[in-house]
Amino acid sequence: MEQGARGLEPGVASRRKILSVFFLAARLVPLASCLALAACGYQFRVEGPGPTIGGTAASTSKEPPPRLVIRTLENRSFEPNLETRYTNYLRHEFSSGSGAQVVPDSEAADLVLTGSILSVSVPSLSFTQTTTFESRTEVVVLVKVEETRTKKPVWVQTAKGASEFFVTTDLQFNRVLQNRALEQAGRFAAADLAARFLMHVESGGLSKPAATPAANPAAPK
Repeated sequence: MEQGARGLEPGVASRRKILSVFFLAARLVPLASCLALAACGYQFRVEGPGPTIGGTAASTSKEPPPRLVIRTLENRSFEPNLETRYTNYLRHEFSSGSGAQVVPDSEAADLVLTGSILSVSVPSLSFTQTTTFESRTEVVVLVKVEETRTKKPVWVQTAKGASEFFVTTDLQFNRVLQNRALEQAGRFAAADLAARFLMHVESGGLSKPAATPAANPAAPK
């Protein structure tokens, strides 16, 4: 029995050597194929426009962007001194990404934007019968874009911005927090309007008559 077991050992060793060579070859073949492709000059490339938000292809129009003047908003809310700040927010956001080139009122322009701050409200979010813990500022802004030469409206849009703030026992500090929330809400509304106008420009909406938005029941007459 011992001699028979010793007689099988050379055969087992041979099979193990064959399997080792087989696995080594299986690993080397893909590596050799990759090196051969690289030596032959093969390259993997991704061509064409990449993915875009909304599933539409990037605009390839070579036409210059329309020149837009943004005039100071009319403040029809009870909150004073918002018109200048909100107008500056609009100019900043429309300059950053609206599909238009914002220019001063003294320069020639294709379009002019006018509008109003329709309303400002400060509802309470968290409160008891005697104390308010958290409030929110809500602003509604209406803007209209017209052709400078023909005065024809090409875009009318209403946007709403909101921002929350906590209420403390310090009335003066509460006013500071409310002012900051009003500024944040104005920035949100301006960014929303700029994004909507960009979509309008890219969809060719400047060549179509503007649709008048529905009246806002919360807006003052």
